[in-house]
Amino acid sequence: MTDQPAAAANGAGELSRERADLLETLAKHRGFLRFTVRGLTDEQAEQRTTASELCLGGLIKHVCGVEARWMLFAVGGATAMRRDPVDWEGQFRMLEGETLAGLLDAYEQVAADTDRLVATLDLDAAHPLPEAPWFEPGATWSVRRVLLHVIAETSQHAGHADIIRESLDGAKTMG
Repeated sequence: MTDQPAAAANGAGELSRERADLLETLAKHRGFLRFTVRGLTDEQAEQRTTASELCLGGLIKHVCGVEARWMLFAVGGATAMRRDPVDWEGQFRMLEGETLAGLLDAYEQVAADTDRLVATLDLDAAHPLPEAPWFEPGATWSVRRVLLHVIAETSQHAGHADIIRESLDGAKTMG
């Protein structure tokens, strides 16, 4: 996997500066998350090492699902985002038959899909947010705001992953 966003056509074959910046930032934090799980076995990736319910494989799975769902929202709004049911508990752990390699492959595919979408979507297009207690009623988010949210989610969970990995075997993403 590369940490550089895919080049996309906008008529000239290059991304706008804003799109490139958004994708570069997202790629950087995806890279931190992926680097944190380097060299782990499936057993290590599914191990809980802190008081939290989180495990490294579950974090990869969760961030992948979050990014995929928010990109559905960016294209088609709340209805598109909710087209597939979410296993709210299972999304944070590795289930029987799941492997770290498989979760990383799925995450790489979602990342590539996102990069392609960002090259073509109108960043100012907006949709009403789904009804949820954590969203202001009637609020809308632009595609730009969705990307900023995905970056924040990825960054936050890369930090969680770093703590879990350090608790597992002392390895650190940074430092």
